[in-house]
Amino acid sequence: MQKKPLNLPAYLKALSVMAFIIILVFFLIVGKSLLVPLFMGGFFAILFTPLGNLMEKYKIPRTLSCVFSLLIMIAFVAGLLGFIIGNVVSFTKDFSNTSDRLVTVANEFDEWTSSTFGIQENLSEKVQSDALMQYVNEHSSSITSFALNAIGSMSGLILIPIFMFFFLLYREHLTKMMVMIYRNHDPALVKMRITNLRKVIQGYIVGVGKVMVILAILNITAYTIIGVKHAVFFGILGAILNIIPYIGPLIGVTLPMTYSFLTMDGLIYPVLIFGAYQVIQLVEGNFLTPKIVGGNVNLNAFITFLGLLVGGSIWGIAGMILVIPTLAILREIFSLSQETKPFALLLGEEKDDDDYFAEKEESSE
Repeated sequence: MQKKPLNLPAYLKALSVMAFIIILVFFLIVGKSLLVPLFMGGFFAILFTPLGNLMEKYKIPRTLSCVFSLLIMIAFVAGLLGFIIGNVVSFTKDFSNTSDRLVTVANEFDEWTSSTFGIQENLSEKVQSDALMQYVNEHSSSITSFALNAIGSMSGLILIPIFMFFFLLYREHLTKMMVMIYRNHDPALVKMRITNLRKVIQGYIVGVGKVMVILAILNITAYTIIGVKHAVFFGILGAILNIIPYIGPLIGVTLPMTYSFLTMDGLIYPVLIFGAYQVIQLVEGNFLTPKIVGGNVNLNAFITFLGLLVGGSIWGIAGMILVIPTLAILREIFSLSQETKPFALLLGEEKDDDDYFAEKEESSE
């Protein structure tokens, strides 16, 4: 006997969706220390899957290929974190004359406000000569806690490679699980969608990596020409922050602008840095990203912006980094079933709507 589907009133469906969203957000907040390493480990596993497949093609056992991929990932991340932390700590040596610079700027500001508005702010008297130096010395090691906060905790830093290893080791097992979940669909179609999903995420991560390398070269070249000290560090850091859409590039240019303002004579240097940033972002937005990354994720701008806000409010920096590929994965999963395809359309571009309605018209004919 065939079971009839349960038909709920519209208001109950809306309430159930709202309840699901509330429970999901609560689950994401409470489980941050576990879920952030889980997601990061999954994305690293997707990135290193081609390397594992290549090694297994030459009869190397899967366990050894997973261990080798894991060692490469650990070496890369450790080198990158060591580079960033080492440069940030060395900044304390460049702030010996910063207090004099602040006093000079404060005097100029007091003269301008006095001559223009007749207001005596006496800002120069409020600038303590050793205040900034003391602050920098006390917080020079805070970059470590900042990096750990981005992934949750020290335990999260340990869990990421562990999750990556198991995802690589059991990747075929996970594929079979998805086939069983969508058992009403053609298994070959489900496997093809999973393979396509993996390629989409790999293409996105690799494309973003290529853009980051090019941006780092452009940033380093521009900062070196301008004469900014630590040009290599600021160039690489700005390229890394570019992975966070909209907000990351702004943070990436604010740091060298602030540094040049505090350590270099003249306001021309921050202005030149901002001008170089505008030119580089113009090249990146109109040429590099469309040509290299392309339409790998196919998310509309509103969902991307909303996802960044939600991801940042729930998981902080890690959420802003993970939200884009996660939404791309959800979009592909939603497109597997007709019942969830409207959600895939919600996440995608307008051209996906046209394809969907064209497909409906063909099926009705």
